[in-house]
Amino acid sequence: MIAKIREFILHTVPEPPAVAIVLGSGLADFSNQLNGVTRLPYAKIPGYPLPSVSGHVGEFAFGYIGSLPVLCARGRFHYYEGHPLATVTLPIRVFEAVGCSSVILTNAAGCLRPEWSLGDLMVITAHLDFTFRTSVQDPPVLAGGGYHDPGLADIAMHIARQNNLQLRQGVYCWTLGPTYETPAEIRKIRTLGADAVGMSTVPELRTAREL
Repeated sequence: MIAKIREFILHTVPEPPAVAIVLGSGLADFSNQLNGVTRLPYAKIPGYPLPSVSGHVGEFAFGYIGSLPVLCARGRFHYYEGHPLATVTLPIRVFEAVGCSSVILTNAAGCLRPEWSLGDLMVITAHLDFTFRTSVQDPPVLAGGGYHDPGLADIAMHIARQNNLQLRQGVYCWTLGPTYETPAEIRKIRTLGADAVGMSTVPELRTAREL
């Protein structure tokens, strides 16, 4: 299936993309900032699934930031939708197949730091898996090891400073969803060291690291 998807994308866009971006909830309009946009609806890609969550458009958008060719996923797949992890991580494997050397994962998350403000941006520097799918033990915080590129994080922080933007750094926690966390779960997650919590991203991180 990956081979057919790769062939479709590379025959549709003018050149292979160098960087991929997964646009999380509420961030799909970022693709409107690209130049020379080519849109590839998921429904037209052979064998490609469709997202079912509101706010996830369901298409790839190819375009340029300066001269850099970029491929954006406008819509992701969540484990809580009933998808197997192979489907949840499919976009990452597609990015690798079409030649992307870097991937930027974004999401809309709940903040666990009361001193931060609603709408703050955060660079994920580490993560933990609070799904308890494979273990009943408290999950460790994972950083480095190929998961989070410090060079990309430094670039983000530098650009934020240049533009007088408040950019946090912190630990992201993955929960199964689709319900929000209870107060007791929030307290527990905070004791484990997380700064934000959401229902995506970690499976994609793992697959990107493997690739």
